Amino acid sequence: MPTSATNAQDTAAIEAATDGVAVCDRSHWGRIRVSDHDRLRFLHNQSTNNLQILQPGQGCDTVMVSSTARTIDLVSAYVLEDAVLLLTSPSRRQLLMEWLDRYIFFADQVQLKDVTAETSTISLMGPQSENIIENLGAKAIIGQPHNHHQLVEGVMVAVGSGLATPGYTLIFPVSAKEQLWQKILALGAVEMSDRAWEVLRILQGRPVPEAELTEDYNPLEVGLWQTISLNKGCYIGQETIARLNTYKGVKQYLWGIRLDGPAQVGTAITLGDEKIGKLTSYTETAHGYFGLGYIRSKVGGVGLKVKIGDTPGEVVPIPFVSHEYPQ
Repeated sequence: MPTSATNAQDTAAIEAATDGVAVCDRSHWGRIRVSDHDRLRFLHNQSTNNLQILQPGQGCDTVMVSSTARTIDLVSAYVLEDAVLLLTSPSRRQLLMEWLDRYIFFADQVQLKDVTAETSTISLMGPQSENIIENLGAKAIIGQPHNHHQLVEGVMVAVGSGLATPGYTLIFPVSAKEQLWQKILALGAVEMSDRAWEVLRILQGRPVPEAELTEDYNPLEVGLWQTISLNKGCYIGQETIARLNTYKGVKQYLWGIRLDGPAQVGTAITLGDEKIGKLTSYTETAHGYFGLGYIRSKVGGVGLKVKIGDTPGEVVPIPFVSHEYPQ
């Protein structure tokens, strides 16, 4: 079934994320604690971003990729004093635990611990989220770079909502969840369901596993340039990514598609009689129909008129991704 935000509660939550403040429970997302002496070097070698330059209180988004640079997951990494905390997609927690463990060799001083069950995650999103963060005692984090974080009374408060919308992500012991959740609601946040979050992530183009992040695509095709360091040295999948960048070898890009009617995920995207891509996500909103899909780079981008099955659509930009290296 397609994701839909046609009901009033979901529509109100999405509007709050744009104009006010919404709160979403992301506790079902995975949390992996990576500790011991070699933790930064180890994670640096397993993903696309430069983790070795990070200090405690800093963080980054990074992509775990296969040896052929195919996407496994988009992960937020928070560097603590004695560990790195990874926030993973819900469906990738166990896979990443096993995948990372496979690359720990005898001499490596690295410990992995799945802390999902003992912790919770809440994300605030919207321009008024700063008021709540200030009320929680984390005023110092306001205005800091993405994924910077601080610990306030046992709650890790990090910059970034997990979407393109400005906001904050809170990670804390599960025992504190109910009290903190009620306090945030009392401060004016509108509760956002998982369904509404999914609609918003499609509208903004945030890729997720089993849809945009699969064995079929690499991070450059997805448009996750902000997660890639081109000068960090060797890591799994690095040679493929470097070659794609050097020789402009990206054959397809992820785009948004504003649709004139309903569509089905997996349907071919066509230009005339030519198949140029595939629809990977789809949603209905109070304002119409919208999808995400990969389109061959040589046929064009924004403004391109396409069809998904029999449904006309127009290619539009999506704020979460970009198709060039940030300057």
